[in-house]
Amino acid sequence: MSVDITPTLAAFLDTIGTGRAFAQVAIVPEPPGYRLTHVADRGRLPGELVPEPVAGLRRRAQFTASGAFRPLKSAPNLSTGWVCHAASPTELGEALDHLYPGGLADWFATRQDPVPATPFREYVGRQTGMYRTARDLADDLAGAAVRACCQERFCLRRRLWTAPGAEPDAPDAKSDLPCLEPCAILLEFARRTQRMERDPKVALELAPGDLETLAAALEQALGNPAPAIREGDTAAPGNPRRIQLLLEKLRPHLGPTRTEAAPE
Repeated sequence: MSVDITPTLAAFLDTIGTGRAFAQVAIVPEPPGYRLTHVADRGRLPGELVPEPVAGLRRRAQFTASGAFRPLKSAPNLSTGWVCHAASPTELGEALDHLYPGGLADWFATRQDPVPATPFREYVGRQTGMYRTARDLADDLAGAAVRACCQERFCLRRRLWTAPGAEPDAPDAKSDLPCLEPCAILLEFARRTQRMERDPKVALELAPGDLETLAAALEQALGNPAPAIREGDTAAPGNPRRIQLLLEKLRPHLGPTRTEAAPE
């Protein structure tokens, strides 16, 4: 093993074979280096893609295709249309660290037994300052907040830690980029969830059909998010994670869908 290749990188290199994906990045060996593209660009010709140096991937990971800042590098919105040639295994490690900071180290950590994942309650129990209010979330709300915030449409990290009412993601879920503990986005979302829970409640009486309409409208909103709302702005009512949280709260009241219900 080269002195420049860490045990983490060496273990990852052994999994590449003729090519593999890591979250949204496709890796193909081109001895002595590797070719990296977005997984959506695997079938495109080299001349159709913009060359990106390894160092340039750091900025590539910072912004979406529309120029919005990406506070969560594991969000499934990495821009397409680029190709990067890593000239060596070491450069491959650097490239992946630019795109998914700490991702290879977390991947390597999952080879331990037991996997060093930190449960939600243990993690938030350590919090002080503005995040300490996350400790006050009731179990049902904690589970709903985690399921909403860590949903696949928002994050490709496979969650290996538990929360009340939120078991770890299935082995084939999302990607093999692991999540070993709650992130800052989740902490902020949990804090916002607890703040909203403290607000005065509004009593509503809705017919089952109204609930179905509301759920359908929320799903449509998730499919067409407002571009002006920043991902990390949990104070915005239209924040997609807040919409997903409301859906999580509605699900127990929706009952069978119209297609599942008995004929009238």
